[in-house]
Amino acid sequence: MIRVLIADDEPLIATGVRTVLESAGDLAVVATATDGSAAVRAALEHRPDVVLLDITMPVLDGLGALGELRRVLPSARAVMLTSYGTEPNVLAALAGGAAGFVLKHCTPDELITAVRAANAGDAFLSPEVTRLVLGLVGPAAGRRAEAGARLAALSPREAQIAALVAEGLSNAEIGRRAGMSETTIKTYVSRLLTKLDCANRVEVALLARDAGA
Repeated sequence: MIRVLIADDEPLIATGVRTVLESAGDLAVVATATDGSAAVRAALEHRPDVVLLDITMPVLDGLGALGELRRVLPSARAVMLTSYGTEPNVLAALAGGAAGFVLKHCTPDELITAVRAANAGDAFLSPEVTRLVLGLVGPAAGRRAEAGARLAALSPREAQIAALVAEGLSNAEIGRRAGMSETTIKTYVSRLLTKLDCANRVEVALLARDAGA
């Protein structure tokens, strides 16, 4: 079981997140907290594998709690959970070592995927956050040849999926665009991560964009 701590000062949100996670079967919520300081204390007590941190909390906000967790319990992987995927929050979270950034209006599947990815040592960003990151990181001409060479190993269908990932689309949106099921798209994305040696879909998106896909 993947042990999870939820830190959110809104009881309704925390309850909903717990319900979603525990429906997965392999995720167990071991503790909850309503502010960042309490989250750090609870993490030290319960030693969760993954901590879900709301960014806007009293006493100590999620970004502050992230910094403390990286200092006192580096083994715990943190996923930021917020209503606002704004540029400063995203950059601060990624710079602070967050293993994921999920918006509160994400689908249950995205939330579960984010927790599993964090536990596996990968990173997951909501599609909207992926689009924001792509907007912040400009394409580099010097990377074009390398990116093109890496994408050359892909099949035509894989290259199509990579290009759609580069548009910041979710798996469901890619499925509708490509005429395939969401489950099939998940398989393709996993294959892309392996073949391109990427840690997450943001890296796939950057590669595809650099290559001009």
